[in-house]
Amino acid sequence: MDSDKKAKIVQRKKNKLKRHTIKVFFLTLGALIMAVGLEMVLIPNNLIDGGVTGIAIIASHLTNLSLGLFLFLFNLPFLYLGYKQIGRTFAFSVAYGIAVLSIATSFMHNSTAFTNDILLATVLGGIMLGIGVGIAIRAGGCLDGSETLAILFNKKLPFSVGQIILFMNLFILGSAGFVFGFDRAMYSLISYFIAFKTIDLVSEGLNQTKSIWIISDEADEIGDQIMSRLGRGITYLNGQGGFSKDDKQVIFCVINRLEEAKLKNIVEDVDPSAFLAFSNMTEIQGGNFKKKDVH
Repeated sequence: MDSDKKAKIVQRKKNKLKRHTIKVFFLTLGALIMAVGLEMVLIPNNLIDGGVTGIAIIASHLTNLSLGLFLFLFNLPFLYLGYKQIGRTFAFSVAYGIAVLSIATSFMHNSTAFTNDILLATVLGGIMLGIGVGIAIRAGGCLDGSETLAILFNKKLPFSVGQIILFMNLFILGSAGFVFGFDRAMYSLISYFIAFKTIDLVSEGLNQTKSIWIISDEADEIGDQIMSRLGRGITYLNGQGGFSKDDKQVIFCVINRLEEAKLKNIVEDVDPSAFLAFSNMTEIQGGNFKKKDVH
């Protein structure tokens, strides 16, 4: 093995370690912000979040057991779904984020509330939850198993991931009315919508699909890695450099928002100098956007 190859391998390992460190930091930060929003803003005011977290809050209230315990237990089944649907890396990221969230909420249980003003708690709690979840999504993970469940249902139902999550959360938030009172349930609904919009601002949209154009001299290897590690189909296009006039191979691929971080890692591992162009897509019709299972 020549010195150039050894240098490239060493550099790739350094880049990979740096990426993992940054991911762990932001997953931890997102989970801590969400934990504070739950234990010091929403829960003391009898407000809940949507998804698995909302179910865990109701269970914790009815049993007087720690919220962290239910967060961990209720999210366990979704880790397997995340593993099958998106891949091992995503499942590990989700597991880590949920573990930090569960531990943090356990330590903060019965903490003093930031405010007892119901309107302020509704707005502040929604913003904090949205920021926490948004940061986790940008880092390549998530903090609630309902997102992976919605992605699975999306393959079999004629609804978007966002619509499925909205339906599930309306049902959960409505059920909270029988536990905390319907006025608190309606405030919780307002807080959820604030959180949902904040997630959009932080993560640029949970349910957005993205088209990616990749130009690289290592296009064949990048394409193979995308298909094997991400499970997505790709299309090769022939191009020509405008200045150099050299023939170029262009990769076109469509992914969802949760897969963006992993795709960037794949490309950077193979060719850090590759050109990537991302574009948000509002609708996909025809073709086959389904993905293969990855391990």
